[in-house]
Amino acid sequence: SSWRIFTFKELINATSNFSDDRKLGEGGFGSVFWGQLSDGTQIAVKRLKNLTTTNEMAFAVEVETLGRVQHRNLLKLRGYCTDGQERIIVYDYMPNLSLLSHLHGKLGSSACLSWPKRVKIAMGSAEAIEYLHHDANPHIIHRDVKASNVLIDANFEAQIADFGFAKFVPEGVTHMTTRVKGTLGYLAPEYAMWGKVSESCDVYSFGILLLELISGRKPIEKMGSGMKRTIVEWAAPLVFQGKFEDLVDPKLQGKFSMLQLKKLVHAATLCAQSNPENRPTMREVVAILKEKRLDMTSGSFRMDTVKYRQELLDEED
Repeated sequence: SSWRIFTFKELINATSNFSDDRKLGEGGFGSVFWGQLSDGTQIAVKRLKNLTTTNEMAFAVEVETLGRVQHRNLLKLRGYCTDGQERIIVYDYMPNLSLLSHLHGKLGSSACLSWPKRVKIAMGSAEAIEYLHHDANPHIIHRDVKASNVLIDANFEAQIADFGFAKFVPEGVTHMTTRVKGTLGYLAPEYAMWGKVSESCDVYSFGILLLELISGRKPIEKMGSGMKRTIVEWAAPLVFQGKFEDLVDPKLQGKFSMLQLKKLVHAATLCAQSNPENRPTMREVVAILKEKRLDMTSGSFRMDTVKYRQELLDEED
């Protein structure tokens, strides 16, 4: 892959000294800025704010991961900078920002992400994660699949980003136990509660992402009573009663394909099962999404809901 090392000076010039009006977003690790190289190329520049060991690790993992993977639905690494205390990662700039901004953010209110675009984003994300799990060498568990990490390029192709939490899977290992990182609401129960991480955790997160794409709802919603409800708890009764159209984002005003909806719901119900043994692999998920017709032989649609402990949910605020 064609990445290179940038000097700090180059990146200062590209982002007009990391000025606030160039800021695209902020995370626990630092900020992301829009920039333009001297040849006119637009870039996104992720600058770590303070060099803690955790940040240093995340930086190393991300550069290491992105440097060795290549797939049309994975965000491309342009390069990085490690001058002095600076730890900066440079990516291609995504003019359509993230799925989060389309579903829930500043783009959400004005424009609506059309049904065909949602299906395309679901497909691209699935293929990217399939590549990480099955084709990357060694295999990679992303560990933070969520709407804000699904960037969208100019052609509305999904670009999976943010590999700071990724884990390489040693040959022959089925699961590892680790400190829990990631975003509640997307976290597989066995991971949220016991720190058991495997490819299947990403499969669960992808199931949540599908429900979010279909419904335009957030993974965890605040209820009037101060209680919180997960998207799975909301969707499960509708799925069970076969009320598929009630799952669809009202912003779509009924413009969607019933066959595609059923496929997406079918995949989501399989992925978001609380028992990892019952979840499909991402390869199987891609096959379900690519099916020309719907193969419903795998029994009726139902979802089991898992209750996260309420105190886990309360930490989300």
